[in-house]
Amino acid sequence: MIFVIFKFSNEKYWLVFSEDIVAFINNFVKKIKIMQLVKTGLCAFGMSGKIFHAPFLKEHSGFFLSAIVERNKEESKEKYSDATIYRSVEEMLQNADIELVVVNTPVQTHFEYTKMALEAGKNVIVEKPFTVNVSEAEELVKLAEEKGLFLSVYQNRRFDRDYLQVQKIINEGKLGNIKEMEIRFDRFRTEASGKAHKENPDATGSGSLHDLGSHLIDQATQYFGLPEKLFADVFSMKGKDFANDYFEIILYYKNDVRVRLKSSVFTKEAHYAYAVHGDKGSFLQERSDDQENELAAGAIPEYGKDWVEPLQETDGILNFLNENKQTERILTSSESGNYMNYYQQIYEFIVFGYALPSPAGEIVRNMKIIDAAVESSKEGKVVYL
Repeated sequence: MIFVIFKFSNEKYWLVFSEDIVAFINNFVKKIKIMQLVKTGLCAFGMSGKIFHAPFLKEHSGFFLSAIVERNKEESKEKYSDATIYRSVEEMLQNADIELVVVNTPVQTHFEYTKMALEAGKNVIVEKPFTVNVSEAEELVKLAEEKGLFLSVYQNRRFDRDYLQVQKIINEGKLGNIKEMEIRFDRFRTEASGKAHKENPDATGSGSLHDLGSHLIDQATQYFGLPEKLFADVFSMKGKDFANDYFEIILYYKNDVRVRLKSSVFTKEAHYAYAVHGDKGSFLQERSDDQENELAAGAIPEYGKDWVEPLQETDGILNFLNENKQTERILTSSESGNYMNYYQQIYEFIVFGYALPSPAGEIVRNMKIIDAAVESSKEGKVVYL
């Protein structure tokens, strides 16, 4: 309830607003503000553009996808007919009336295109792993600050159901003081994919460490922050003609906490993606988020609705000592994740000034870990951060 007092003819009167009326007023104000459309340009219309960006920009009522770069084709016309097609990022930046640019091109071009967009006065969302090294990342952060523009890195795995479930279990405190954690992202892909920017060993930034490692490193730093030091083993199981497709990184934290990050393309039988061990119990979590597959199959991520298919079975095991020092073993089910929440947070930052999701300055620490892992593996030593 909200109570309002006002005076009329020297008499005091009370007005009482119910919670329903207050909610109606709040929603009405939001609807007025949501008419501010953020004109957005997409730098590529490959897999990431089709799955991770264009559908959300179309369905969110606060964005207008007005420009798409397609160098040779016009595939976007079928679903995004309102967007103008440009043949290069340069052409789009010179001609399109946009205020936000999504840099979703191969990582080797992230620095060039992000810098180009910032210098053109555009806010930028750039896909992980941000850049190929920390020096490029720091230069872009500095440029964005000088220009008074925002720069966010698209860390969509923060909105996966499994990651969020682990975060929830840790925050509940049932595991006590965390002592050890392992995060894995395994695949069974023993053949070449044909994507040179990911598999060419001579291409800086190619390989699993920059690709999948950027997710695992981001999650570790979200859980525990920047480690004191690390040791890494990074190499190619498929051979010297391929970029790294295997890595194992040990992160050393204060209070003797250890976090292990691991990925392999020769894993036919899946491991638990997350294993968390504390002084009161353990939690095992499967990698169960299926948003990418649902989007690839044509799911529409409707704004304001739970568009993700509900989980049909349990995907985690919680084993801990309760307050009576008795063992409880619980099979858990994670709640749905939603990549739309990333774009909702971007919109709330633009319109309401709320916190920017995964700001580039924060992701610089992830790049420091990637660079340190490369050095550690090459030199066979522990690297301090």
